[in-house]
Amino acid sequence: MREYETITYRPPYEARSFLLQVTRGCSHGKCTFCTMYRGTPFTTDPFEDVLADIIEAGRLYPDTKRVFLEHGDPFCLSADRLTEIAEAIHRYMPAVQTIAMYASVKNIQTKTDAELKRLRALGINDLNIGVESGLDEALEILGKGYTAVQAEYELKRLTDAGIEYGANVIFGAAGRGLGKKNAEATAGLLNAAQPNTVFTGTIHASPGAPLYEDMRSGKFRDSTIGEYLDEEETLLSGLELKNSRYYSTHPSNISGLKGRLPGDKERLLSELSARRAELSGILDRLPAKKGEEGIILGYV
Repeated sequence: MREYETITYRPPYEARSFLLQVTRGCSHGKCTFCTMYRGTPFTTDPFEDVLADIIEAGRLYPDTKRVFLEHGDPFCLSADRLTEIAEAIHRYMPAVQTIAMYASVKNIQTKTDAELKRLRALGINDLNIGVESGLDEALEILGKGYTAVQAEYELKRLTDAGIEYGANVIFGAAGRGLGKKNAEATAGLLNAAQPNTVFTGTIHASPGAPLYEDMRSGKFRDSTIGEYLDEEETLLSGLELKNSRYYSTHPSNISGLKGRLPGDKERLLSELSARRAELSGILDRLPAKKGEEGIILGYV
């Protein structure tokens, strides 16, 4: 099996999945806050190499039930190439039930409704999508390359095709003073799209990302602790999801909530209120963060 040449990222819940590299880097590569694959030129791996890995994985790990495709957004591949990969997985790894991966709104745009349904029939599911915000001003700051209207349309197409997905959203993405506006717009987008899971984090950028320099210079101003809590309260209060998991357990978060909506909504809001009371003395301070994941080390 090939040795992968760059750092490989995956969501925490894919810890037991077989990681299969089918692309290198990210096909967009313009998000202003992200450095995950900034130094890796985007390329697609030859199918012969991918097939060899699949065959060997089937021999070494015959009981594998879940495969996670790598790198940044493998859903950018054409429906035909994804079909070819999925069919090979099912041939040589017959126990596999789900083929998951990172994806973007722009990846969905390149596929027809019929192609999305075909991919779902092949077990492609549980996409992890960096939606980030439902506010156009924030999407422009983040360099996402699409509008909220476009995101809503494409995410609905996934739902119609039966493809489940998790939507990542970012608190503070619009900058200081615009948290509630960002949360209201994002709640509206999520309510329209109805993702199966909502993952939240707070805005952070590492050295090498354009937003990092904007944050250092003061061009982009981070939210205070109180503003972050206000923003999450606004989002949670506005969410009208029919059956979705909610996680604000990313290390960059202030709250650390998890539950299922709508059933746990009041509990989550109560826990958020308790967190606000716990931090009542420092609500006007800023989180001190370090590292690519924006881990909060203290308050300044």
